[in-house]
Amino acid sequence: MFAWIVRDRLAPMNPYFPGRWIGGVTLVLGPVVMCAGYLMRYLSSTIPLSSQQQAWAEAQPFAAPGQLLAYTSQPALVTLSYAVFTLGAVLLFPAFVALAQRVGGGLAFWGATLLVAGLFARLYFAGADQSAFQLTEVVGLEQATNAVMTEYVDISYGPWRVPVWASAGQYAGTLLLAIAAWRSGVFGTARALMLLVAGGTWMGVLKAASIPDVVVTGLLCVALVPLGTQVLRARPPAPAGRSRVLSW
Repeated sequence: MFAWIVRDRLAPMNPYFPGRWIGGVTLVLGPVVMCAGYLMRYLSSTIPLSSQQQAWAEAQPFAAPGQLLAYTSQPALVTLSYAVFTLGAVLLFPAFVALAQRVGGGLAFWGATLLVAGLFARLYFAGADQSAFQLTEVVGLEQATNAVMTEYVDISYGPWRVPVWASAGQYAGTLLLAIAAWRSGVFGTARALMLLVAGGTWMGVLKAASIPDVVVTGLLCVALVPLGTQVLRARPPAPAGRSRVLSW
């Protein structure tokens, strides 16, 4: 009897990746770090630039020239903001897997798989961002901007357009996972909608963040952080009242 109790207590709550601790911690930290990354990218796009420079950047058809200008003005701040944003994408990988396991079922697993593909695309875009920033160090802002904008489509789409196709997984995956979470009762209508709205944020190279990006990612924190604490405490998900249209 004693041996059975010890074996039961030592057995992991979830033997599958990412497990209780990694899943719970990343469900808490992932959306928070990503939200901080959006906020810092917004601030790094505005603080380094004068009012005239901001007006010039906003008049451009793409955000890339303004981002490169901001980098040459305050490279440390811009690099930090992009790094925090990338770290958020890395942390959300096990977080979305943990959510799918919590929900269960093929719909959730397909949704998480597509979402993770979108996160992989974000890492490709982060590499392209860093390459563009470093180019300004070598050839200067004007030549780097001209080179990046001339080849922007090929840079953004990536080899054989794999990254851009993977980025579409964020939108489809969020929809599937939100539906699965609502159907299972893990999320009510409110949190399912929060997850769905947060999945609509932009993807691509040298994009500028905005206050709405920060707000919708804050909603992702509201949806995922409480679930992360439940996972860490090894508590079953609280019923969300799926039968009601208005439910948490």
